[in-house]
Amino acid sequence: MSETELKKTPLNDAHRSLGGKMIDFGGWDMPVQYSAGVIEEHLRTRTACGLFDVSHMGEIHVDGKDAISFVNHLTTNDVTKLVDGQAHYSALTNPAGGVIDDLLVYRFGEEKLFLVVNASTQDNDWEWISSHKSGFDVDLRHASVEYCQIAIQGPRAVEILSTLTDTDLNSIKYYHFTNGDVDGVPSIISRTGYTGEDGFEVYADAAKAEQLWNKMLDAGDYGKENGILPAGLAARNTLRLEASMSLYGHELAEDITPLEAGLGWICKLNKGEFIGREALQKQKEEGLKRKLVGFEMTDKGIGRDGFDIFINGKKAGQVTSGSPAPFLKKNVGLAFVPTEFANVGQEIEIDVRGRRLKAQIVPTPFYKREKK
Repeated sequence: MSETELKKTPLNDAHRSLGGKMIDFGGWDMPVQYSAGVIEEHLRTRTACGLFDVSHMGEIHVDGKDAISFVNHLTTNDVTKLVDGQAHYSALTNPAGGVIDDLLVYRFGEEKLFLVVNASTQDNDWEWISSHKSGFDVDLRHASVEYCQIAIQGPRAVEILSTLTDTDLNSIKYYHFTNGDVDGVPSIISRTGYTGEDGFEVYADAAKAEQLWNKMLDAGDYGKENGILPAGLAARNTLRLEASMSLYGHELAEDITPLEAGLGWICKLNKGEFIGREALQKQKEEGLKRKLVGFEMTDKGIGRDGFDIFINGKKAGQVTSGSPAPFLKKNVGLAFVPTEFANVGQEIEIDVRGRRLKAQIVPTPFYKREKK
């Protein structure tokens, strides 16, 4: 796909002016890193603050008197348990229990929900959601082009964002949100993120993206020691991997169930019928044949995505995500292995370009921030 055919977020010019190295990411022209480099972007997010453009994500409004029952029918988590101003993590599943996408569900009111889905799957998600509307009194709106989404993540996120809003950020609990102005721009301020750090995702009018982005950089002392750094896709990936968060297309897919991926906590099988429930219930009763595990390399080398895993000399799975963990200074990864081997301490081997290197299954998450 040529550069001119790629979709662009409202911050495309800003990325280029900051020296962003642009790549084709699922049909989007996105920065994989900036001049500071992946490791510095990763470490700065852990120790100070990172700024991420996630405007390529998809947003879908679900309004109407059946909004809650409709989304509850489509997703695994229990939407009836949400209160106004709260969000939760969930999954869209197919009849076989496989994951069509993972998503966030925001509750604005009894008849007003807001879904945030992955960039590469948003069109497929929209078709899936729309095709199940029959029998429900709901209005759906695919609103992705209307929004920018900027994630400000790290220990300094509250301090930096507080200088741009009158909203009391400390009163917003994790996985809760509020409407408020950021630099005078009406926004949704959500205490969420996918880095393993504290922080916020700010949704606002796409036309205001550059204003908000630049103000956050200024407020965060960009260019100074311990200042905010813009961070690209590569750092976002290593951060979420250190925090052992699943990525669609890697740990989640249409032939992988949430139970296999260690997401049983978002599968509320007792909430009533939803698409995929029967298959998930059966899988739970019969027992899992494979499980997602975390591993750490014990030999020198990196077990990267797609590399084969061997246990007792036999091929037993593949690495779903693997890379150096810059903050932990280890080489780690996630993989599916047969359930009987999914035990902490289990030794495995990973085929790294023809050499079988040793690794060990370890507890996850690899990294967990200290809560104040």
